[in-house]
Amino acid sequence: MPCVVQYGADSSVQLEFSDGVLLAECGSPDEKPLDDPATAVQQALDNPLDYPALAQSTTPGDRVVLALGHAVPRAAEIVAAVVGCLVDARVDPDGITVLQTRPDACHCLEQAVRVPDQLKDRITLITHDPSRREELAYLAANEAGEPILLNRAIHEADLVLPIGCLRSRTAAGYHGIHGTLYPTFSDTSTLSRFRSPAALHAHGRQKKRLIKEVDEVGWLLGVTLTVQVVPGPGESVLDVLAGDARAVERRGRQLYEAAWGQSVSRRAELVVTTVRGGPTQQTWQNLGRAIDAAMNLVQPDGAIALCCDLAAEPGPAIQRLAGEDSPPAALKHIDNERPADTLPAAQL
Repeated sequence: MPCVVQYGADSSVQLEFSDGVLLAECGSPDEKPLDDPATAVQQALDNPLDYPALAQSTTPGDRVVLALGHAVPRAAEIVAAVVGCLVDARVDPDGITVLQTRPDACHCLEQAVRVPDQLKDRITLITHDPSRREELAYLAANEAGEPILLNRAIHEADLVLPIGCLRSRTAAGYHGIHGTLYPTFSDTSTLSRFRSPAALHAHGRQKKRLIKEVDEVGWLLGVTLTVQVVPGPGESVLDVLAGDARAVERRGRQLYEAAWGQSVSRRAELVVTTVRGGPTQQTWQNLGRAIDAAMNLVQPDGAIALCCDLAAEPGPAIQRLAGEDSPPAALKHIDNERPADTLPAAQL
């Protein structure tokens, strides 16, 4: 009995099972991905949830920061469409800044086809560096008395518009809708604190505490308008939502669970899981997410097979895990150091 499994950008593997083997397929949404996410962005911003349209909530002189979160599918097209909507709402391009987390995260200015060529150079692109204290500004202190630091561009903006990707509330490293801003654009110390392996316990005290802190930062910033993507398989987009953060979170949670909340009647002896999409999706973080999803489906004494096109070098935490004879000892060192790949290493 053959079964074809898709992974990577266009790779596949055919599996052969004996007759009578019970198969169940999970993680493939029934909804067809959007062919044109840019149009979906425009429609979402023209009719935002519980929020006035951009033309009514902005002025030409506003300093607007588009804060692009981690791993947003079709990010260049999404951001380009938001830029186009702002220009259509008569926001001066000189006042628009795109804030991203790494140099190659988004080439939105090159692909902003709705923005006239002569205006593209007027839009600012900033890459966040959590180690540069001079680029951070103090917002407040958290409950533990630790400073809450955020990229200075966020503090100086008249309007901060986060652009994020919705995830399951129990997903590793996901801290709710305001996580697009914090700790994403915070300092090195805060990012390290949010990488605690203890936060992998989806309903544990540590995870709840971090989510509460993120929500408080969103409230302190007064950020109410947001754009959030419901991700599809690989690099596809199922839907785009815009509007009041609370309304977007409620609706987004419904759409996400409808697409990705499949369940099976019993756990399996073998779970074959994949990482779909091109190079931007072939990351250790997504490998960790795939393993985490598979762990919810496999029997305690079962096996997990993972198919992917991951080519990125392992980070310090993964290397530490591979080099130690004792996983608990490796995890202890990883927890002390907390490099960027701490959570996928802990999941492994």
